[in-house]
Amino acid sequence: MASTSTKIGHGLAKILGINLHYRHETGSERVTRGESVFSINSADTYVEEEPTAIEWLHEVIPTGQDIAHYFIHLFPFLHWITRYNVQWLIGDLVAGITVGAVVVPQSMAYAKLAQLPVEFGLYSSFMGVLIYWFFATSKDITIGPVAVLSTVTGNVVLKVVDKLPDVPRDIIASSLAIIAGAIVLFLGLARLGWIVEFITLAAISAFMTGSALNIAVGQMPAMMGLTSFSTREATYKVFINIFRHLGETNLNAAVGLTALFLLYLIRYSCTTLAKRYPTRAKMFFFISTLRTAFVILLYILVSYLVNRNHRGKGQKPKFTTLGDVPRGFKHARVPNITSEIISAFASELPSTVIVLLIEHISISKSFGRINNYTIDPSQELVAIGVTNVLGPFLGAYPATGSFSRTAIKSKAGVRTPFAGVITALVVLLAIYALPAMFWYIPNAALAAVIIHAVGDLITPPNVVYQFWRISPLEVIIFFAGVIVTVFTTIEIGIYVTVSFSAAMWWFRTFKARGRFLGRAKVHSVIGDHLLNQPEDNKPNNSAPRQSPTGGEDSLRDVFLPIDHHDGSNHQIQLEDPYPGIFIYRFAEGFIYPNANHHLDLLVTTIFSKTRRTNPATYGRPGDRPWNDPGPRKGKEVDPTDHRPTLKAIILDFSTVNHVDLTSVQNLIDVRNQLDRYAAPDTVDWHFCNLNSRWSKRALAAAGFGYYTPEPEGSEIHRWKPVFSVAEIGGSHSAAAEAEARDNRRALKAAARRDGPTDEIEVRDGASSVSSEVDSLEKQLTHSKAYGTVGAKPTKIAVVQGLNRPLFHVDITAALNSALANAQRKAH
Repeated sequence: MASTSTKIGHGLAKILGINLHYRHETGSERVTRGESVFSINSADTYVEEEPTAIEWLHEVIPTGQDIAHYFIHLFPFLHWITRYNVQWLIGDLVAGITVGAVVVPQSMAYAKLAQLPVEFGLYSSFMGVLIYWFFATSKDITIGPVAVLSTVTGNVVLKVVDKLPDVPRDIIASSLAIIAGAIVLFLGLARLGWIVEFITLAAISAFMTGSALNIAVGQMPAMMGLTSFSTREATYKVFINIFRHLGETNLNAAVGLTALFLLYLIRYSCTTLAKRYPTRAKMFFFISTLRTAFVILLYILVSYLVNRNHRGKGQKPKFTTLGDVPRGFKHARVPNITSEIISAFASELPSTVIVLLIEHISISKSFGRINNYTIDPSQELVAIGVTNVLGPFLGAYPATGSFSRTAIKSKAGVRTPFAGVITALVVLLAIYALPAMFWYIPNAALAAVIIHAVGDLITPPNVVYQFWRISPLEVIIFFAGVIVTVFTTIEIGIYVTVSFSAAMWWFRTFKARGRFLGRAKVHSVIGDHLLNQPEDNKPNNSAPRQSPTGGEDSLRDVFLPIDHHDGSNHQIQLEDPYPGIFIYRFAEGFIYPNANHHLDLLVTTIFSKTRRTNPATYGRPGDRPWNDPGPRKGKEVDPTDHRPTLKAIILDFSTVNHVDLTSVQNLIDVRNQLDRYAAPDTVDWHFCNLNSRWSKRALAAAGFGYYTPEPEGSEIHRWKPVFSVAEIGGSHSAAAEAEARDNRRALKAAARRDGPTDEIEVRDGASSVSSEVDSLEKQLTHSKAYGTVGAKPTKIAVVQGLNRPLFHVDITAALNSALANAQRKAH
C-alpha cells in the first residue's frame, strides 16, 4: 500500500506531466511477455534500488557524531600526548636541539631575503615550531622561514613599499602572513586539502628548481661584496651583472667563498666517512647536520677578532656584519592591517598561498611515506594557517614547511611533533641570550648559508631523466617553469607551471581516446609450458610442470584493444567479437568535456565497419540527408558490400566514476541516430563495470539498461535475458569446496610421505592407511563446514538487479547477453 506522501507525489507528477517511468523495467507487461522471467529455483530474486536525493543528503549532512569527530580531530595531539614516554622524549630532545641549532642561523639569513631585519626570522621560527605541534599530523615537518617563501615575501614588501612608502616593512609582512594564513586556514577547516593535488610533481620540481636558482644567484653579490647593482631583477640579469662587476669584489668575498667551501667540504667529508665507517655513521650525521652552526660560529670568532675594535658609532667594520639585533620580542604587537595594505598586495596573494601550500604539503607527504605514516592534508592546512595567523602577534612573517630542516629532524630520530617545543626553547634562548654575539655575524657568511641551503632544492639531472622516462610531456612543463622563473620572477614561474599542469590535465580530459576491444583466448603459463597441455605435445626433455589448482581450465577470454596501443603483441589477431557487435572502453571518464570526442569516434568506427540494415530506408532521393546522398543516379547499392549490420554495442564503464547531463544526452542522441541507421532493427546497448549507483540511475533514467522492444508491426523475436549469478558463500561456496579438496589432497600426500618404507610394512599397512584416508575423506565430504557438494544444489543469487538486464558485471557477461540475442537481428 503506497504511503500518503507517495500518492501526493504521484498526483503532482501527473498534473505537471512528469513521466515517472521513462522505460518499463523488466517485469512490466510490455517487456516481459514471458521471455524475461528468471526461473532458477536456487537463486534469490534481487531488484537493485536506485539511490535517492534523500539518501545523498544523509550521506553528506554530518551527524552529531561526525561534528564531534571533526572538532576532536582539529587537535591530533590529543590522540598521543597521554601516551608520551621517556623514550619518545629522548628522541625529541635530540632532534629538537639539532634543528634548533640549524634554524637559528638559517632563519636570520632568510629574514634578509624577506627584506626584514634578522630578528623577524627568529620570531617566525619560534612561532612556527611552537604552534605547529598542536595541530600536526606529521612528526617530521618543521614550520618556519624558508628561502622561497621569504623571497616571495620580500618581493611583496618591496612592491607595497613603492605604493605605500610610509608603512613599515614588518607591518606589510605581518599583514601578508595573516591574510594568506586566513585563506589557508579556511581551506583546512573546510577540509579542502585535496586542492593541492591539482599541482603536479613536475610543477613543484620546476618551481623549486627555478626558485633555488633565483635565490642562489641573488645571494652571490652579497657573498662577494658586490653592491653596485640591484639583485631583485630577473635571474639572468643578475648573473650577467655579477660577471660585469666582478672586479669590485672585496674582503666579503673571502669570507663568503671560504664559508661556502667549508659547508660543502664538511658535508662531503662526513658523507664519505660515514660510508667508510658505518658504525660511526650517526656521529658523522650530526656533525654534518650542525655544519651551518659550526661555520657561523667560526666566522663569528673571525669577525670578532677582526672587528672588535671597529664596533661603535662612526666606525666601519672590515667586512659587513649583521649589526645590532634587539634582545627579546621587541616587535610584539597587534598587527595593524588596513584595507590599503591588503589592496596593495592583493595581486600577490595567489602566489603566496600557492607557495604556502605546495612546499608544506609536498614535504609532509614525502616524509610521511618515508617514515610509514599518513598525513591529513586538510589538517596540515589548518596547522600552517593557525601558525601564520597567530605568528604576526609576536612579529613573525609568512612561514611554511622547510625541506632541509625537516630532513634533518627526520634523520635525527624525532619521535613526535613535540620536538617542535624543544626547538622553540632553543630559539627562545637565542633571542634572549645571543643578540650581542649576532652583531659579529658576517653578511657574506649568511649569504653562503642561503646558497648552500637552496642548492638541495635543485632537481638533479638524473631525476629529470627519470621524469623523461615516465612522462616526457611533463619534462617540457618542468623546463618551461624553470626557464620562465630564471628569465622573469618566481611568481610568474609559479603561475606558468600551475597553468601548464592544468592545461595538460584539461587536454587529456577533452581529448580522451577510448579503445575498441577485441576478444582473445589466452592460457596461463608456468615457465614455458601451457597449462593443460596434452601429454603427447610435451617435449621429451621438458621438466615436470605443475597443474592449475583444482584442475581448473586455464583457457579464458580476455579483451584487448584492437589497435594494440596498449603495447600487447601485434601478432595476436584481434577483431570484433562478433559481426555487428562492438566493445568500447572509455578513457579518462565520460563527462561533458570529452563526451562528444568519445561518441564521434564510436559512431565513425561503427559506420566504417557496418552497413545500413535497410538500404531502401529512403523511398525517394529527396528524402535522403545531404551527408548521406547514396549511390549515383542509375546505380544501386554495392551488392558486394558484405559488412555486417549493427546489432549491439557494449560500453565498458570501468574508468567512469560519474556521468552528467551533457554526456547522457549525447548518448541518447547517438542511440537515436544508430537506431535509425539499424532500422527496422534496434540496437541493444549493454553496459558493464558500472561502479556508481548514480551512474546507473542516470543511464536508467535515459532509457538504458532495458531491452528495446521491436517496432510495431515487425516480426516478434523472443528476447533472451542473460544474468550473472554467483554463489552466496558460506558452506555452499566454491571456496569451501576447494578448501576441502585441498585438505584431502594434503592428507593423502602426508600419508604417502610418512608411510612405512619397508616393502613388507607397506603391504601390511596399505589397507589401514587407505581406510583411514577414505574415512577422513567421507567425513570431509559430509562435513557441514563445507556443505554437501553434489547432494543438493549450491545456493546462488544474481549479482545485479533483474530490473536492469542490460547492466552487466563484466565484459564477458555483456558479450554473452549480446551474442544470445544477436540472431534475432538482420544479417
